[in-house]
Amino acid sequence: MAEIRNFTLNFGPQHPAAHGVLRLVLELEGEVVQKADPHIGLLHRATEKLAESKPFNQSIGYMDRLDYVSMMCNEHAYVLAIEKLLGIEPPIRAKYIRVMFDEITRILNHLMWLGAHGLDIGAMTVFLYCFREREYLMDCYEAVSGTRMHATYYRPGGVYRDLPESMPKYQPSKWRSQKEVDKLNEARSGSLLDFIEHFTETFPAKVDEYESLLTDNRIWKQRTVNVGVVSPERALQLGFTGPMLRGSGIAWDLRKKQPYEVYDQLDFDIPVGVNGDCYDRYLVRVEEMRQSNRIIRQCVDWLRKNPGPVMTSDRKVAPPSREDMKSDMEALIHHFKLFSEGYCVPEGETYAAVEAPKGEFGVYLVSDGANKPYRLKCRAPGFAHLASLEEMVKGHLLADVVAVIGTQDIVFGEIDR
Repeated sequence: MAEIRNFTLNFGPQHPAAHGVLRLVLELEGEVVQKADPHIGLLHRATEKLAESKPFNQSIGYMDRLDYVSMMCNEHAYVLAIEKLLGIEPPIRAKYIRVMFDEITRILNHLMWLGAHGLDIGAMTVFLYCFREREYLMDCYEAVSGTRMHATYYRPGGVYRDLPESMPKYQPSKWRSQKEVDKLNEARSGSLLDFIEHFTETFPAKVDEYESLLTDNRIWKQRTVNVGVVSPERALQLGFTGPMLRGSGIAWDLRKKQPYEVYDQLDFDIPVGVNGDCYDRYLVRVEEMRQSNRIIRQCVDWLRKNPGPVMTSDRKVAPPSREDMKSDMEALIHHFKLFSEGYCVPEGETYAAVEAPKGEFGVYLVSDGANKPYRLKCRAPGFAHLASLEEMVKGHLLADVVAVIGTQDIVFGEIDR
């Protein structure tokens, strides 16, 4: 019999299941993983360094591009850190809008994760279903900010503008008849809040569809049950946060434990796993989508009843209105100075964290009193999760590596930064 030897295999960075640019050097004995060495840095964009060379308000757009599947949540942490140092408080309406969009972002992230994870393991249909719903939520992003992904919608002191009173509508074309267009435009006849409310009414039935495809599917269970098991004690030691930690049975969620904005006034539950395997983490994220839907519904109800400002009245950080800027010379100068030079933030250091879809996304900010950060450091949840990859895949088969990378919900924008 030929001598048995270990194989060293490069998993990625071109592998379709490597979720971007992960290069994983695997040592295999037959098909069993003995060692896994993740190589990172292939997407390094120097975000933290770039932010140190720009005024505070010009780096918000960089945050969107970190974890590019949960855009507004990254902005939120950065904006909260600036607000802490400035000592300003956004209006209550802006807080509700932020929470609503945080939860829309959570659903966007989990839909992307579910579709990609299903595709990795061999379930094609769920991918198509998830992208069907993502399209509606992308339209909400576009309605408030003008762009489908990198919104730059949150600003220190509030949000860029109030929610629009009308939604863009589909037009008939050679691909779509008037009848099809009328059906598509049914939900778009009112304001953005009407559109979001319509989404919250139809979404639970869609989640049921995903679950009917996967939750009791024996192939799905064979690929995920007892794969990548992490005990609660070990999950804490490894620095897990978000669904990775809750999947292991620890009910830690910043929205409940260290509430920010208006989360303490909303009613929602924290789903928790039992076994700490890939299947439990799947169940946790699916239930999180249902809970986010509940939160969005409560925000919509509140926002309908309570009109008001969405930006602080502190003119040091808030630009003048477009109307003033186009008719008053002083307002024009103020507008120009604010967007070219920004504002000076008092000396000090702060850490602001939000419960991003992947876990705790934190921003550590140091100011020396200038108009740009002295130091900026992002705490990316995916970084701690990726560090545990070897421990989670050791002793499993090569095919299980794909399931474990999928369950970690890794995006390299925030890991490499």
